[in-house]
This record gives sequence, C-alpha cells and structure tokens, in this order.
Amino acid sequence: MLTYDETMILAIYNTGTRTGTKDALVEMRAYLESDETDLLELTDTAIRKLEAMSDEEYVALDLIPDFDEGEETDAG
Repeated sequence: MLTYDETMILAIYNTGTRTGTKDALVEMRAYLESDETDLLELTDTAIRKLEAMSDEEYVALDLIPDFDEGEETDAG
C-alpha cells in the first residue's frame, strides 16, 4: 500500500496517530517551495493514503525508519 518513500515520510512526521501525522504533513507542506515538486507529490500521496486508511490500519504500520535500506554496503 505504501511505498518506501511514503513510509519514511510517515515515520519522520509520525505523531503516534493517523490524524496527528496527517496534520503534521499538512503543516510541513505549507513550508515547501513550488519547485520542490518531488517532495510536494510525495507529501500529497502520503496525505491521501492517510485519509483513506483507518486508525487501526495506521497503528498496524511499521513506521520505524530503516535508513540503511537501499544503501549499498562495502563488502571489502
């Protein structure tokens, strides 16, 4: 349901509740510049998905950031 980037933005702005997190994203979005199109789009899709899910679905999300995912490791 959520992309990796959406999960990460929700983890960063997670207030512990679906509505609180949505409100935090709406507030953050107000500070974005019009040329920050990728972040604006990401924020908008995350907000829409928060609005579409129930509080129970939100609580079940794993919102612990995994900042190492996708990073290449040096095996040598």
